[in-house]
Amino acid sequence: MEAVLEQVEQLPALLAVSRSALVRDWDALTLDRALEWARYFQHLHDRFRTRPRLREALGRRLRRGQPSPPLGFPHLGRCPQLLGLALLENRALPPAACRRLIHSLLQPAAAEAGPEPRSLALLARRKAASRLLALPSGPPRAPEGMGPQLRTEGQLLLSRLREEVREAEPAWEAAGRLRWLSGVLEELPQPRAFEVVAAALLLLLRPGSDAEQAGDRDRDGKSLDGKQASATGDEGVAGLLLSWLLGNLERFSAFCLFLPGSLLASLAGHYSQFSRPYLDLLTGWGSRLLYDPLQGQWVKSCLDKAELSWEELRERFTCLCQGSALLRGQTQAALKLLKARDGDFTVCGLSVWTDLLMEVEEYLRKEAKR
Repeated sequence: MEAVLEQVEQLPALLAVSRSALVRDWDALTLDRALEWARYFQHLHDRFRTRPRLREALGRRLRRGQPSPPLGFPHLGRCPQLLGLALLENRALPPAACRRLIHSLLQPAAAEAGPEPRSLALLARRKAASRLLALPSGPPRAPEGMGPQLRTEGQLLLSRLREEVREAEPAWEAAGRLRWLSGVLEELPQPRAFEVVAAALLLLLRPGSDAEQAGDRDRDGKSLDGKQASATGDEGVAGLLLSWLLGNLERFSAFCLFLPGSLLASLAGHYSQFSRPYLDLLTGWGSRLLYDPLQGQWVKSCLDKAELSWEELRERFTCLCQGSALLRGQTQAALKLLKARDGDFTVCGLSVWTDLLMEVEEYLRKEAKR
């Protein structure tokens, strides 16, 4: 077993070399040996994945002396993909070795054949799809309609996150997965990353998904928490996405500025982990509005700041009141508390919360008459 551990300890070095200029000296035979090692590491993963003590021993040896985030046992199962991706992106790879790599992608070894599509050919298809989806697609648009491209991106992200959550070892828990997710999303322009994250969270709520099935059991008013999405894995996926989103106030503010109020209200209605910070953010924006007696309306105190106007803030609170009875009650209760703290005025122009509450209640009265 010690010999196997010593071999596994060489995986970080193999991946490091594959990303370096040292591959300029590789020929087709060297490439074949590297791919054989990658398949061997994948074989070790398949062999020991159901043996917790050996999994932990291999994981510890992989993490030895590595910078954060380290490789872990699940990376053994994806070693051919990791190596292939690194070589595909390395321009130092000589033409002969590159041709050999492409041949291996198109005609993987027979040992890889099986019911599970884990070959390098799958990597090639995913890489091509990601390159195509990364092409400019016009001005940013909100994922409310969720077209085919955005739905595909959200599904790809969910698929990859489910793999991470399912195979993660105890020593590489939420912190490591969160660093991995941050690295993936930082490769996208910020508006695009917001769209993909919102699409993924919405897809978790689609009929048939684990999260939606869990949510169906809570329609009496309890909302779906990011850590309680389901008992079969999607709770970890939702929690990871929400942790990335809520872990940085500047990022969360930009997310809520970019996306429409109706979509944010939908997220708030299903994810209690999202609803409270969202209400707090709206409260902060509202508290910085000033009343202009000449215009007879509330205006932004600083025009240069990325914050909501009076009209936009009113629309956000109205959308929240269009959601579930629980979300509507929480929103009205929050507005009434803010109104009371601000002096409990009953006339317009003295408190932004009085005016917002009056607008929201007027809207609800009109809706009730329809």
